[in-house]
Amino acid sequence: MPAPELVLTPAEMKQADLEAMARGIPGIELMRRAGWAVADSAEKLASPGSRIAVACGPGQNGGDGFVAATIMAERGYSVKLGLLGSSGRLTGDAAEAARGWTGEVATAEDLPFEEADLIVDALFGTGLSRDLDGTARHVVDRMNGSGRPILAVDLPSGLDGRTGAVRGLAVKAVGTVTFAARKPCHLLMPGRAHSGPVEVADIGIGREILEAKGGSLFANSPVLWLHSLPRPGLASHKYERGHTLVASGGATRTGAARLAARAALRIGSGLVTVASPPEALGVNAAHLTAIMLKGCDGPEGLHTILQDTRFNSLVLGPALGVHAGTRAMVAVAVQARRNLVLDADALTSFEGLASELHGAFRHAPTVLTPHDGEFGRLFKGHPDILDPESKIERARRAAAYTGAVVLLKGPDTVIAAPDGRAAINENGTPYLATAGSGDTLCGLIAGLMAQNVPAFEAACAGVWIHADAGSSFGPGLISEDLEDLVPGVLRGLLR
Repeated sequence: MPAPELVLTPAEMKQADLEAMARGIPGIELMRRAGWAVADSAEKLASPGSRIAVACGPGQNGGDGFVAATIMAERGYSVKLGLLGSSGRLTGDAAEAARGWTGEVATAEDLPFEEADLIVDALFGTGLSRDLDGTARHVVDRMNGSGRPILAVDLPSGLDGRTGAVRGLAVKAVGTVTFAARKPCHLLMPGRAHSGPVEVADIGIGREILEAKGGSLFANSPVLWLHSLPRPGLASHKYERGHTLVASGGATRTGAARLAARAALRIGSGLVTVASPPEALGVNAAHLTAIMLKGCDGPEGLHTILQDTRFNSLVLGPALGVHAGTRAMVAVAVQARRNLVLDADALTSFEGLASELHGAFRHAPTVLTPHDGEFGRLFKGHPDILDPESKIERARRAAAYTGAVVLLKGPDTVIAAPDGRAAINENGTPYLATAGSGDTLCGLIAGLMAQNVPAFEAACAGVWIHADAGSSFGPGLISEDLEDLVPGVLRGLLR
């Protein structure tokens, strides 16, 4: 099986470049390999003899552009190159790459973008950390307004490589060619929407270097967690596949718990029980068949149920109610040290009270599944967690603070573990934006944890399977559809 895909921040990538050079690959050679990769990618987008406009910046990214322009001209393309700034300001490898270009060097703002068949954006790479302004902003605005396809070198100019944020204005590329590893901006929104399909070119920086300089951030895909996915054997029985307990809300708020319970059963939990308030027992009983039902009168009732150690995985939160009773149920679950998934009301009940959860989950595998709004409410008053621009950093700090895996939901869901590992999910679909979708996700994660899948891997797998199921249905999806789609996803994975 291939190794999980590493994602490196700009700072980590810079260190990887330096390490590769220290091991004997000259910087200009890395630049030449990058330029060749850009030229090869451009060839896939432009027919022979096409008009190519290459916009180069004053740094290393511009050097890649000079190399690519030289190669494309040698291949018979009609290449016009424009530089942001003067040639005299180029230094080091970029200056050497520029000397290999024998054609005219125009100013970038004067390039006839509207006449090009393809634009190559080599203005700014991963080093950009400020908003574009002045001439640079004008050039990017003209490129976007030309209506011509743009191939970005390393990343679309104007993106923050670390956070995916648009720095004032950013290139809207039809594709990006990057080097050695993708960067966070290629997966995080809105950067992902600006990047188009991203091709990762091998320029000779080995995986051992990437792992040494990064190694804790991944693109979420099956290779990251497939080894942990349960595979029942011939002698398997339901009692060794775990027992998931899902706490239900009151009589008019029972559906969320049933969605989570059914998802836990579909993902393979051997048994599933809904813990129901007395007034909701009849409602839940009318809708449940394979899923069992137990009366549970608040925190005391939950404490009594959890005396049975066979309940090894627990979901608290979906439609449970925002109040002190929910906080007390979380405390009971933490004390019982079971696999735990907290969502929705179990998070909002701690609004402004995150200090009560400081280190609370260090002794039992726990996954918190907030969306941005819930995350903001939960960590109100904790600017050290809320203020970082990077979604990855916010999730990591929350995970370190609570001791739980934090799954920060969105079109670019980030999963972060207390030990610093993090993954960015990219197979999401907008059709999951429907009532109850998050409840189903909770059940998938808890059902995997019931089968002894570690919390980080269970969260990563649950997110990916949830999204893949949603994508397979598409328009018209409602949450009740998701559980029936899970077996098809599992068949594909386990095949």
